[in-house]
Amino acid sequence: MSKEVLLVAGTRPEAVKIAPVAIALRGHPGLRPTIVHSGQHAGMVEQALSAFDLVPDVRLDVPRVNGTQAELVSRLLPEFDAVLEERDPAVTLVQGDTTTTLAAALASFWRGIPVAHLEAGLRTGDLYGPFPEEGNRQMISRITSLHLAPTDDAANALNVESLPDSHIVVTGNTVVDAVQRVAAADLPASSPDLVALERTLDATGGRLMLVTVHRRESWGRPLMRVLNAVRAIADRHPDVHVLIPAHPNPGVREQVVSLLGGHERVVITDPLDYPDLVRVLRRAALVLTDSGGIQEEAPTFGVPVLVLRETTERMLAVDAGCAWLVGTDTTRILAEAGWVLGSRLRLPLGRNPFGDGRAAVRVCSALERLAGLPTALPRREPFATLVGVR
Repeated sequence: MSKEVLLVAGTRPEAVKIAPVAIALRGHPGLRPTIVHSGQHAGMVEQALSAFDLVPDVRLDVPRVNGTQAELVSRLLPEFDAVLEERDPAVTLVQGDTTTTLAAALASFWRGIPVAHLEAGLRTGDLYGPFPEEGNRQMISRITSLHLAPTDDAANALNVESLPDSHIVVTGNTVVDAVQRVAAADLPASSPDLVALERTLDATGGRLMLVTVHRRESWGRPLMRVLNAVRAIADRHPDVHVLIPAHPNPGVREQVVSLLGGHERVVITDPLDYPDLVRVLRRAALVLTDSGGIQEEAPTFGVPVLVLRETTERMLAVDAGCAWLVGTDTTRILAEAGWVLGSRLRLPLGRNPFGDGRAAVRVCSALERLAGLPTALPRREPFATLVGVR
């Protein structure tokens, strides 16, 4: 009889990164996947999974009133506990550093169910940057049975924290598996705004710049500085068209619209479906973002990234020459964007330092060991050598 693996997601990035694992576990003789949607971001998880022909098997009911982290955790814990009591899975797999991840890991730990942490070992060393993600990921590491580190650097960070090497497996990042799969499908754009923008770019020979800003530490004055830089970039480069999928937070969207709304070459949209986001990345000349996932996805398509943060837990992209840390300083953003756009910089294809598209296979082998099934995969592979980045 096969053993159940709960794959937990509450946000779109989580859904994108667990999807390749769910696909790899289909038809597995000893493990069966069950996707649990925490309800943290209703609609977004379903939309992301649909790009992989997946749907949640379990949906939690977590109505919210004030939107605080404390409220969300207090609602998630009993919901997760009830699911764990009913299903008694062999493993709970969580991804990243969200409130969903922390709550699912904690509930599983309390019930003695092994936790596998996908994308383990990311660190900035600053508990308040990013907040609350850095604190979440450090807490999760203390109660995790299997650390699925995306890179050698992430594994080394876990070793520095005295976590047992025998509990760490370097797999590559499953987001590379995901972005390769979606890009290969080459689905047409579904957003009317994107369809119209693509027509304009085709007709004029214009270039596309993608901007995404969503982290809490970017809200307010930092976001204002970023948006001022974006407007200036558009003004200085008449062939550049800007696409901004606005964060659903009303205050953030209002700030974006007030500073950039009405500009003839700035398009503000709702959050894009994942296949549409991949289309944009494939076409973009430049990306400005504070998103961790986009830092990992963009190198697949050779698009330069300016990271709108003071620190990043994905220094591998910076070290590989795929990304540049620029923070939220208007002058610096303008200077770096001007250099990239002026030189028409493009990076080599097929050299993504975060993975080779086979991370999910390695994850499944590690889950077999955790669940007590036989496997032949070595515990620690020289991942950087496998993907050819060193």
